[in-house]
Amino acid sequence: MSTQRIKLIIASRHYPLTIASEDEELVRNAAKEINETIRLFEEKYAVTDKQDVLAMVAIQYAIKDFKWQQKAEGADQIPNNEIERLIERIDHALAKK
Repeated sequence: MSTQRIKLIIASRHYPLTIASEDEELVRNAAKEINETIRLFEEKYAVTDKQDVLAMVAIQYAIKDFKWQQKAEGADQIPNNEIERLIERIDHALAKK
């Protein structure tokens, strides 16, 4: 895996990063989304302190992450009897062909 150095600007500050080359687009898109969210918070809530805005953005993304984690954990909790029932239905459908 090759790496590369890039510079991102987030909240008007420069951040040099070393990233995997294949992640460059993802990292740049993440920075772009963060900056857009900062802009929206500054407009909506008239926040001028960058640290306050960054804290608000961090909270928003942490909440999104926790929601995704809960969804993923819920998806892993399919009861065994439900899985067995689905396997039986698949076997039955395949037997008809």
